[in-house]
Amino acid sequence: MYATEEQAAMIGFRISDRLVKFVLPMPDPKAREFTHTPAKGQVRSQAEATKAWEQAGRQRWRALALVIKAKLEAVAAGITTIEDEFLAHTVLPDGSTVGQFMQPQLAIAYERGSMPTTLMLANPDRSER
Repeated sequence: MYATEEQAAMIGFRISDRLVKFVLPMPDPKAREFTHTPAKGQVRSQAEATKAWEQAGRQRWRALALVIKAKLEAVAAGITTIEDEFLAHTVLPDGSTVGQFMQPQLAIAYERGSMPTTLMLANPDRSER
């Protein structure tokens, strides 16, 4: 499956009985890198700006395809497993990913220098120590 909106795109697929999703941030068409030339900073025509913006979007899609292909190649070669390669992008029952769920908890574990005794299931509050 896939979905797109102005600021991001998402692809999702089922693999090894898991739902996986990748969110791809899309470039801002109003960003200076598209509205102005890189060398002299001159204003580009609307057509030139659109062309540069579309190319940047295609580059991001290519990069995502390469990441996924590399993960699948590593699994096929026996270097790693499906679960390990796609863990951060595995979708949880609430629609978030394992990576989104774990990042705040990992940051707190490093801050404190110790492993939590239980998972912090709610939003971790850094003020409670």
